[in-house]
Amino acid sequence: MVKLNRNQIFVIVIALVCGLLYVLPTGFPDQEDGYIRSKALVVNVDDTYVYQRGVVKTGVQSVILQVVDGPLKGQQIETTNTLMGKLELDKIFQAGDYVLVVIKVENGRILVANLIDHYRLDVEAMLFGLFAILLFWYAGWTGVKAVLSFVFTILVFWKVLWPLFLKGWDPIIVSLLVVCAIVACVTFLIAGISRLALVAFLGTMASAVVACVLALVFGKLFKVHGAVIPYAETLLHVGFSNLNLTKIFLAGIFLASSGAMMDVAMDIAVSVEELIVKKPDITCSEAIASGMKVGRAVVGTMTTTLLLAYSGSFTALMMVFMAQGTPVVNMLNLTYVAAEILHTLVGSLGVVLVAPLTALLAGRLLVRQSAFTKLSLK
Repeated sequence: MVKLNRNQIFVIVIALVCGLLYVLPTGFPDQEDGYIRSKALVVNVDDTYVYQRGVVKTGVQSVILQVVDGPLKGQQIETTNTLMGKLELDKIFQAGDYVLVVIKVENGRILVANLIDHYRLDVEAMLFGLFAILLFWYAGWTGVKAVLSFVFTILVFWKVLWPLFLKGWDPIIVSLLVVCAIVACVTFLIAGISRLALVAFLGTMASAVVACVLALVFGKLFKVHGAVIPYAETLLHVGFSNLNLTKIFLAGIFLASSGAMMDVAMDIAVSVEELIVKKPDITCSEAIASGMKVGRAVVGTMTTTLLLAYSGSFTALMMVFMAQGTPVVNMLNLTYVAAEILHTLVGSLGVVLVAPLTALLAGRLLVRQSAFTKLSLK
């Protein structure tokens, strides 16, 4: 009989939790609309009634499809693709494209066939598979645990965070609990059930709580509301007018930066532990000083990393302002720009704070562990 250690048991527990989360109902079941969703090949396209005005196309594409899976496999369907003149919403199809089509059938006759978009599930699965294979190849067993934590995070968002937001639960409290669960999963999976993982977990959570407080305080001072979130108004119009969009926006600030905080915390905790292993007689103050030094280097690059990560969401907006010659003072006072500044700076403050907090925790917890270990060996 194989005896499992506590780290292997924890991996199995997380895998089981992922399985339970996958089958857990969200409370928002899929619509039972009687439609068949299938992958289809675009056989032919007629652009006779498509009109181009500059870079924008309007009109109607006539599209002939051949269904390649599902109960209607092999059948050809003729449908249309309406172009509204909005580049971010319109889809242009060509012969040879694979698309997702939603089909309404009644008494064996096709009534409606709606083109949703290009079919991307196979390419998405291929990309995820490549990511997993490379991670397994480079990191081995740690890579397996990293992929497991990745899947756990996706399932927590899908089955817990977003459904509870929609049900009206307090976004700040829910987000803090979700961050706590994700950080615990990642740190204890990667570093094992150890004081090292505990240091990284506590350092990350302390900084996340501070970032949460900063988001609430400065969100009020900035007077930024939740309508800056993409598709926020759509939520209100489809029956969720009770949602506190501002709290959802503020929760997203520390939720988004928690990954960077966890990265910094783990870097510092691992560095201090390695130092203690190489120099067992190191004092607590020396370990803390070394952790601080490592933290300064990591934070110096991580704050810019956050800026680069967030900058993509407002690149086009800033280009519009620049093209129009909008004064900088006008830009910095606009709601959308102020929201991105709040997002970036509060997240960066959380990353700056995680370094000294983790260094202090590492010095206190890991050096004490080292001293206890030496004493017990005598």
